[in-house]
Amino acid sequence: MSTSDIPRLGVDIGGTFTDVALEVGDKHFSSKVLTTTDAPERGVMDALQIIIVEAGIQPADVGLIIHGTTLATNALIERKGARTALVTTEGFRDCLEMRSESRYEQYDLSIDMPAPLVPRRRRFTVPERIDARGNVRIALDEGAVHALIPILKASAAEAVAIGLLHAYANPSHERRIADILGAALPDVCFSLSHEVSPELREYERISTTCANAYVQPRMAGYLANLERMLRALGYRCPLLMMLSGGGVATIETSIRFPVRLVESGPAGGAIFSSHIAAECALDKVLSFDMGGTTAKICLIDDGAPQTAHAFEVARIYRFKKGSGLPLRIPVIEMVEIGAGGGSIATVDAMQRITVGPRSAGSLPGPACYDQHGQHATVTDADLVLGRLDADNFAGGSIRLNVNAALAAVQRDVGAALSLDQDLAAFGIAEMVDENMSNAARVHSIESGKESGDYTLIAFGGAAPLHCARVAEKLGIKRFIVPVAAGVGSAVGFLRAPVAYEIVRSNYQQLSKFDADSVNAVLAQMSQEASAVVAQAAQDAPLIEKRAVFMRYRGQGHEIAVALPVRAFNDKDAALLAELFERAYANLYSRAVPGVDIETLTWTVSVSSKAPPRSVQSQDPVPYQPKPVGMRAIYDAATAGPVEAPVFERAQLRPGALVCGPAVIVERETTTLLSAIFDAIIDARGNIDCRRRAT
Repeated sequence: MSTSDIPRLGVDIGGTFTDVALEVGDKHFSSKVLTTTDAPERGVMDALQIIIVEAGIQPADVGLIIHGTTLATNALIERKGARTALVTTEGFRDCLEMRSESRYEQYDLSIDMPAPLVPRRRRFTVPERIDARGNVRIALDEGAVHALIPILKASAAEAVAIGLLHAYANPSHERRIADILGAALPDVCFSLSHEVSPELREYERISTTCANAYVQPRMAGYLANLERMLRALGYRCPLLMMLSGGGVATIETSIRFPVRLVESGPAGGAIFSSHIAAECALDKVLSFDMGGTTAKICLIDDGAPQTAHAFEVARIYRFKKGSGLPLRIPVIEMVEIGAGGGSIATVDAMQRITVGPRSAGSLPGPACYDQHGQHATVTDADLVLGRLDADNFAGGSIRLNVNAALAAVQRDVGAALSLDQDLAAFGIAEMVDENMSNAARVHSIESGKESGDYTLIAFGGAAPLHCARVAEKLGIKRFIVPVAAGVGSAVGFLRAPVAYEIVRSNYQQLSKFDADSVNAVLAQMSQEASAVVAQAAQDAPLIEKRAVFMRYRGQGHEIAVALPVRAFNDKDAALLAELFERAYANLYSRAVPGVDIETLTWTVSVSSKAPPRSVQSQDPVPYQPKPVGMRAIYDAATAGPVEAPVFERAQLRPGALVCGPAVIVERETTTLLSAIFDAIIDARGNIDCRRRAT
C-alpha cells in the first residue's frame, strides 16, 4: 500500500450527530450516527465500526485519526466541568465577577451576567506583585502559598487555575506557586495563565485560565479513554486533535490546553470550505455549515478564513456579544446561530414564529425521530414540506415519522396562528432561513464586505436543504454543495495542517521601539511553536507566520497587522507604522496623523506545509440525467406544492445538468434546488448551482 493510499479518518462529535469521514486514496467513505451524549466515545466507536466494515479495511490499516469534539464546549455551557479553584494576586479575588465592567445591555437594570466558573469560596489570594514591565514589586510570600495546601485539600479541588497580575511579563511567581502546590497535590491539574493566555487584560486572561482548568480533567479522562478504546479495537495510528484556530495538535498538547478545543468542530468546517474554495479557484467564499444544533457562517478571502484571538462561550443571551465568558485563544472567526435541524420552533407572546436557540439535540430529537420528542423543529418542518424522504434519512439509519412531524408542527405553530400545516411548516423554514441570512448579512457588513459578491459553500446535514433560499435572500448568484457535504467538518479535519500558535504581550511605543526585546520574544515563540508542531508533523517542512496587534496611543482596542518573518532593527519602527496605518485605513478608511502607535501583543503561528492543491479542471460536457422519481415539495414562489424531479447524487456523473425546482438526495444530506437555480455536477463531483440569468 502506497503512502497516498493509507486510510485516514476524521471524527467530528456534534450536538446531534457524530460524523466520520474515511479517505483511502481517491476513495471516500462516511458514516453518521446520533451522538451519544452520556458517553460520546461510544457513538464514535459505533460510527467507526460502520465505516470500517463498509470500506473493507481493518483498524490496523488506518494511518491517522483526527478528532474534533464539542465536549469542552458542552462542559462550559452545561457547567459540568471539574471542581476548580483559583489562586491570584492579593486584592484581585473578585476579578472574575467584576469582569471588565462593560454591559451588553446598556439600559437593563436587571441585567444577568454569567456566573464565574470558580465560586468565591474557592478563590484564594497570596501576597505578591509584579508590574507591567515584569519587575518584582512585592516578593512572593511562599508561606502564604504553603498555607493554601490544607485549604485546597479541604475544598476537594480537582483543578487549580493560577493567574497572577502581569504574569505574562514575568511568570516566575506563577511557576513557583505551581511547584509548591504541585508537590503537595499530585492528583490535581494545574493551569498557569502565562502558559494558557500570556496576554494583557487580567480579566480575560484569568477567565481563559479558569476555563482551561475547568475542562482539563474531563478532557484528559475522555481522551485517555478514547485512546484506550481505539487501541483495544486494533487501531495503532496516531490520534490528533483539531484546534479552534484551524490546525491540529497532539493529544499531549490538547490535554495541556483543552480550552483550545472549544471551537474545534466548526473550525474543521471552515478548513473544508477553504479547501473547496482553492480547488474551484474562488477568492470570495461564504462558508455555511448547518447541522443538527447550530449554523455557522464564516467569510473566506483568498482561500484563508478570517481569524480572531477572542471568543465568548456560554452566553446568557446566546448570540449577544458580551454576555458570555471571554476566552483569549486563537480561533477561526465565525458567527454562530441557533438554527440547526433540531432547533425548536414556538410562537411567542406577540404571535411571531421563533426558531431556536433551544435544540432538541440527539435525544429526544425532533418529533419525527419518534424518540418521544414533543416539540416542532426545523427537521419536522422540512419533512412536512416534502424536502426529506422519511424512509431514507441519514442513509436509512433513522426512519422518520411523518405523522408525528405533522402533529407537532400543527400543535406548536399552526394552531397558535390559525395556519394549515403546510403554511405553518413554511413559516418555520422561512424564519430559520431569514435568521441565517440576516446573521450572514450583518457579519459581512461588520467585516466591510458585501455578501452578494461571495459564493456560498454549503455543508453539514441541513445546509444543502436551506442554502438555495439563503442565497436568494442574500442576493448570492452561486452556491456549491461539495462532495461529502453531509460530513464536511470531519473531512475538513483531514485537510487541516499540523499547526500551533503562540501569543505574547510585549508593550512598545514605536517612538521608543526596542528591536532587541521584540526579536528575543519572537525567537522564543518561534522555537516553542515549532517544537509543538514537530511532535506531530515530524520531518514535514514548516511555515511560519507572524503578526502584531497595534493601536493608536489612547485607543482601547487594537487591530492585527501581518509581519515579515525576520529579525527587526530599530529603524523598522517606520515599517511597522506603515503596515499599521495601511491596515487601519483598510478598516476605517483613513489613518490618524500625528499620534504615536503602540504594539501590544505579538503572535507566531507555525504549521506544516500542506501539499499543493490542484485547481479544478475544465468544465465537463453537460448532459440531461434521468430522475429516479418525483416528489411534491412546497414552493416559496407559488406558496403551494409543486412536483419536482428527484435525483440520486451517486448516479450523477460530471456534466449532469439539473434545473430547479429539483431535489438531489444522498446518504448524509439532501440538496434542495429552488426554481431560480440550475445545477451542474462539476469535474470533481461538486453540485455547482447558479442563478438563472432570466
